[in-house]
Amino acid sequence: MDKLHVQNISLSFGGIHACIGVDFAIKIGEILAVIGPNGAGKTSLINSINGFYRPQQGAIIFEGQDISDLPP
Repeated sequence: MDKLHVQNISLSFGGIHACIGVDFAIKIGEILAVIGPNGAGKTSLINSINGFYRPQQGAIIFEGQDISDLPP
């Protein structure tokens, strides 16, 4: 079972696409790094996971429960 599963996350601000179809899973004991150049959407992805932003598409599953609509 995955500890965290980000499923097909998409997030846009007006005409700017911060994340398009981001999908990954982290199992217990794994470590994941998010790297990329400025403006690649790293912070937008993290803010979607922690609830600060609501992605327009996709789901965030933590320990088997969809947390996409929970408050930060």
